[in-house]
Amino acid sequence: MDLVDIRRAIAAERRELADLLDTLTAEQWDAPSLCAGWRVREVAAHMSMGFRYPLPAVLWELAKARGGLHRMTDRLARKDAATASTGELAAFLRDHADHPWKPPVGGIETALGHDVIHGLDITVALGIDRRVPEERLRVLLGTVNPKSLKFFGADLDGVRLRADDLDWSYGTGAELTGAAQDLLLVAYGRRIPPGRLHGAPRARFVVA
Repeated sequence: MDLVDIRRAIAAERRELADLLDTLTAEQWDAPSLCAGWRVREVAAHMSMGFRYPLPAVLWELAKARGGLHRMTDRLARKDAATASTGELAAFLRDHADHPWKPPVGGIETALGHDVIHGLDITVALGIDRRVPEERLRVLLGTVNPKSLKFFGADLDGVRLRADDLDWSYGTGAELTGAAQDLLLVAYGRRIPPGRLHGAPRARFVVA
């Protein structure tokens, strides 16, 4: 995918996720996500933070958090999730589908990863069988490397990831197999529900 294709994929991902969010029940909005400590509504609020806070506001919020990026994003996600309606949280994504925002670290692929992974944080936790289109997955699988694993806190020492639904593998060691999008979550430091991964190392990557 070239730059134009990736931007189109980002816009499509945001619109599709917004449509999905509109179908959730109140119980699902308050259910835990794969992001530790965040419900679905905090994840949804976080996903649109970059669209809604101009750079001066972000820098001010970061200063209030004493330079702690995770402290800042956690506080803003909780605040926005408490003040915005579920309809507004979905609309934030839909209305900014074509916004050029990208995370401060990484390129345009990182922006796609931000949306895809947080979307999976929601759908996998809720047991919703949404399949991320293969072309989007392949872009993100191609960015998995030692630097990205370290950034996301993914410990794959002695583990080889191998997708069982497309031709992709990464690493060396004991084989961990599963759907490509589930292995992508593992590469982004997530623990996922049981039954989705196979192989001797699977217990290391499953939600307790």
